[in-house]
Amino acid sequence: MDFGDGIALLALFLSGYATWKTVQFNKRQDGLVETQKELNKLLLVKETEEILDDKKADLGASIVKLGNNKYRLKIWNKGSAVARNVEVDFPNGNELVSESELNDKFPYECLEKHAAVELIAYVHSQTARKQTLRLRWSDEYKNKNEKLIYLTW
Repeated sequence: MDFGDGIALLALFLSGYATWKTVQFNKRQDGLVETQKELNKLLLVKETEEILDDKKADLGASIVKLGNNKYRLKIWNKGSAVARNVEVDFPNGNELVSESELNDKFPYECLEKHAAVELIAYVHSQTARKQTLRLRWSDEYKNKNEKLIYLTW
């Protein structure tokens, strides 16, 4: 083995080492590309959910005590969109709000975001401590939304 053979052997060794390092780098690069694809998918899902959330109204309700034996049923929209044709009913019977007041105010045509409607609530010793309230409404996201709320005081 002479000097030229040694140089050729060294070149072969360096070429093999460079090829091995290139293969390792390409594997890492493929892993990074896959990670980037997954992150892009997650970002797309998040952006889509945010767009959909902007089209949703989110109604809630509670009993508010104003003073001595004065109560209100407060229905509000904490969502990002307007709630249209809001309807209220009591699936287990209404012993909380007068039917005339319900009929006068509901269906409520347009409940803006962060707006509320108050109804006079008649609470006395025979009123059940827990009432079930069903809210129905339409918004930009869905035409028939429904939510059950369990009111307590």
